[in-house]
Amino acid sequence: MLTYDQAIEYLESFINYEKIAAPYDQRMWKLERMERLLRSAGDPHRGLKFIHIAGTKGKGSTAAMIASILSEAKFKVGLYTSPHLVSFRERIRINGEMISEGKVRDLVTRLKPNIDELKKHEDGLGYISFFDVYTTLGLLFFALEEVDFAVLEVGMGGRLDATNVVQPLVSVITQISYDHMISLGDTIEAIATEKAGIIKDNGYVITSPQVPEALEIIRNTCAEKKARLFEVGSDVSFQKENGLFGVSGIFSKYENLRIPLLGDHQLVNAATAVGALEMLRFHGFTISAEDIRTGLEKVKWPARVEIIQRNPTIVLDTAHNAASAKALRDTIESNFSYEKLILVIGTSLHKDIKGMGRHLCPIADEIVLTKVDSPRAMDPEDIKVELAGICRDVIITQNVASALEKAKSISGPSDLICITGSVYLAGEVMQILEAHTRIAGLKPAHTGGI
Repeated sequence: MLTYDQAIEYLESFINYEKIAAPYDQRMWKLERMERLLRSAGDPHRGLKFIHIAGTKGKGSTAAMIASILSEAKFKVGLYTSPHLVSFRERIRINGEMISEGKVRDLVTRLKPNIDELKKHEDGLGYISFFDVYTTLGLLFFALEEVDFAVLEVGMGGRLDATNVVQPLVSVITQISYDHMISLGDTIEAIATEKAGIIKDNGYVITSPQVPEALEIIRNTCAEKKARLFEVGSDVSFQKENGLFGVSGIFSKYENLRIPLLGDHQLVNAATAVGALEMLRFHGFTISAEDIRTGLEKVKWPARVEIIQRNPTIVLDTAHNAASAKALRDTIESNFSYEKLILVIGTSLHKDIKGMGRHLCPIADEIVLTKVDSPRAMDPEDIKVELAGICRDVIITQNVASALEKAKSISGPSDLICITGSVYLAGEVMQILEAHTRIAGLKPAHTGGI
């Protein structure tokens, strides 16, 4: 029997495309490899009911909303997301609870002999990746725990993603924009083609509002596969109502809704989530309006315009492309009052830094650039070059702790510090603040409300 630490060490021994600085090689993306892994584990996914979610932005929030609502409806719900902020265990949850260290230990111990045997035959299938193994672990966990539904977020792309071995009740595609272009292609059409790869023959599909090029790809894919498509914006719509919002769904209207996640972009995600849940009626499941209302009110999805500290206000967000940066700017301008905005940016290689800067730099009074502790992190000097002509003078720091210290030192109690650019940056900030809180013997900062 492995210990938990040995199990994590074993998981981290596999190639992890989330961490390496080299471009992704699509030749290494082979669903046959994932299918063999699952076969060696007894095909745990075969008996599960899935909601499968792809997209560029909003797919994690949408997944969290769907899982929260289903949990409120008294279902046992598995949620699989990536990447994590602090702990690997965040990626695998049942009704909001992370998989335990003991379960990780037991499942890795169980899977290891079969995985080691498969590793002997990697030549024809490419290298087994961390994401392959962890997806297998998550699906086996959900099967052993006999979840009623499994909400599955695509890791990257869709067509060749390790999660695309499932046959979902509903396929969800959230808003598509430019990201992971080195892997998915440098046009919206190419990226949308990869995302639309999760659509199955005769399936049920819902899409968030899309730019015309992406919507055409999704519509054509559904037509080719005889899948039934519902679109947010026509089949499903939402309306803001005096601080609340309403959704006009496929079957019903839902009024006086609220979510704790800030930003109008979250209303798009909420409408998409509601539409996806309504589509479960085609499979014999009806979710009540009250469960939808309460599930949305209770949803938790950290580091999405999350207030993590006061005086000064510190907001943590994971925006890492132009579209999400625009959503972040809109949310800041609509929801916050402050004297001075201090922007802290740290991001990964191959990101659209200029696109992010065009949206965020004009609203910032001070800009601090930093580097996350990751081999894929972009050097702050290189970020500065990318932002030349877009941002004013910037402050360079070489690690997240010094960036946070610098931002605090130049801020006053009425200022806003916004930290963004990467999931890994958000996770590192959370670890630093948690460590400081423990040392000081304080309770964690309140994170709700403005």
